[in-house]
Amino acid sequence: MREAALYTLVVNHEIGQTMGFKSDSGSSADVSLIKALVRNQFESLTWTREKEADWDGFADTFLPGASLFPAARPVKPQTVDQFVDRMKRLRAEGKLATLEETPLGCEVRIFGNVAVAFFGCEMLENGSTVTRDVSAAVLVRDQDRWRIAAQAWDNETEARKIPDDLAVREAP
Repeated sequence: MREAALYTLVVNHEIGQTMGFKSDSGSSADVSLIKALVRNQFESLTWTREKEADWDGFADTFLPGASLFPAARPVKPQTVDQFVDRMKRLRAEGKLATLEETPLGCEVRIFGNVAVAFFGCEMLENGSTVTRDVSAAVLVRDQDRWRIAAQAWDNETEARKIPDDLAVREAP
């Protein structure tokens, strides 16, 4: 059910773009808050051999019960806790000893208390391997703050490049 809802929002975003709906709709304050939340998520998931990631900061960007849909196929939804546990294990095993995530472009559409954000990311893994991906997140306003209800992402490949508007780092 959640997969269908996320797919519907992504398809509706694409339809909205082709029908001329404006990106970054909603108040500029809300757009700024959502972009800051995305930056916080990336900064939280950065670690070195000496410095741990901010796991609580990462988890706090999500609503309780949020679902994550990594790039691996077949699709296997996971909770935020499952994702964090996997990242901690990869770090402890030395398979992902360091990770630096850099946010790239971000597009936001808002209607009332719901929003969809598409954002690019560049990752430096173990100080040598660079990968990039695009995430799509469904956000809801929870009292006076935005939180992610679901997030899915897919990796850039030679055949599938990140769109230009999401490939360049935005000024904070």
